[in-house]
Amino acid sequence: MQAATQTAKPGKQRKALFQAPDHIRHKNFAALLSPELRKSHGTRSLPVRSGDTVRVMRGDHKGFEGKVTRVDKKKFRIYVEGLTREKVDGTTIFVPVHPSKVMITKLNLDDKWRKKILERRKVKKEKVEEKPVEKRPEAVKVEEKPLEKKEEIVELPAPEKKPKRKRKVASRKPEKESKEKPEEGKKEKKPKTRTKARKKKTVEEAP
Repeated sequence: MQAATQTAKPGKQRKALFQAPDHIRHKNFAALLSPELRKSHGTRSLPVRSGDTVRVMRGDHKGFEGKVTRVDKKKFRIYVEGLTREKVDGTTIFVPVHPSKVMITKLNLDDKWRKKILERRKVKKEKVEEKPVEKRPEAVKVEEKPLEKKEEIVELPAPEKKPKRKRKVASRKPEKESKEKPEEGKKEKKPKTRTKARKKKTVEEAP
């Protein structure tokens, strides 16, 4: 069985529609049932067949009611008895209507297979309605405790911030050597060198 493929491309949608097999074309002819037929047969929609009485719900011929004379599965259109128009040359033709724009008010039940379909749908709906609905467990109620009195919060004054101490940064410049100036009247004693000591010895040794 060929299944309808889901696609977002318009070209593929048109191709799937106009190249669909008969069993899928039959489903595309579904139309809504009137409220009275819904209650009696237990279904919402059914494919339109020739012999059904339908009411047009959309378009220029809205409200027109008549019997379906012909179903064109190739063009996806139905033709209603009495719904005609005149051409330019004076001939009258049936106005084609899409099955989704009509509502079935009376069913043609000459076909035994159609009766079986309606009976099967009705039984299926009754079984669904008879099934007990599972109730959700009730939520456990939590005892609400009385609200306790909130203690008053006393804000204490913020402590005083001590001034930050300035850090001593060592200077990169080398410290200058302290040169003490000699006192006036005193001469600095120069250290004796080896040359002077040798000279004294040589003078003493000479006769």
